Amino acid sequence: MKFNLGWLSGDDSSYNHPETSSNMSSHRNDEQLLDAYSQAVIRVVEKISPTVVNIDIQKWFRRRNQHYQQELRGNGSGVIFTQDGYILTNSHVVNDASKIQVTLSDGHSYDAEIIGSDADTDLAVIRIHAPNLIAAKFGNSQSLQVGQLAFAIGHPYGFQTTVTTGVISAFGRSFRSNTGKLIDNIIQTDAALNPGNSGGPLVTSHGEVIGINTAIVPSAQGICFGVPVYTTKMVIPALMKYGKVERPNIGIRGQNVKISRRLMLYH
Repeated sequence: MKFNLGWLSGDDSSYNHPETSSNMSSHRNDEQLLDAYSQAVIRVVEKISPTVVNIDIQKWFRRRNQHYQQELRGNGSGVIFTQDGYILTNSHVVNDASKIQVTLSDGHSYDAEIIGSDADTDLAVIRIHAPNLIAAKFGNSQSLQVGQLAFAIGHPYGFQTTVTTGVISAFGRSFRSNTGKLIDNIIQTDAALNPGNSGGPLVTSHGEVIGINTAIVPSAQGICFGVPVYTTKMVIPALMKYGKVERPNIGIRGQNVKISRRLMLYH
């Protein structure tokens, strides 16, 4: 009993049992590591949260065999990437929206317009007109390493500025967008994502955006995906200039042709 309680009672038994002093040192090291990790998360949140917005949308749709339209409401997230109000989000968040309202981290809300959308990469750019905006800094998604810390920030279910942490589980994944086209070089992370996180940023411990959160595997736990910022850097200029991404198409089309009897007999 004296061995277990010696260092707590303040007597000199720790000198007779060096391993107790070692345990105390190990405990302090664990606390320091946890504190350093906590401070890293806090710094990231303080840096990136002013750039993350909540996006509320309204859209009208008509079901089959219905003669009237119904209103559908939803929400997602986005990240401000210029100080003059351009916001990056997912295409599936704002696609076909009749009204888009953006709420900033300070609680102020603004109407937004769609500047451009690309369903093939599930990316979209919208814009608000608001003063004193803070823009996020884009990082380098091509230099990521498996096991690197990653932080997801968004507004799942409308809960403002929700932060989850994890690691880069893998990169170079591929999955199909809503148009059926493959999105390549997807980032996989175990930072928890929920409905409403779509369009929010995936960031490093330095507070730099490395991806846009876009999808999860509903039947799994901790398998979430983000479009890499490398892709967004290629798509954004086209969306801002043309409102869409122009892609060349090449292929072969077949049709039935009636062959003359003379040609058939000849061969």
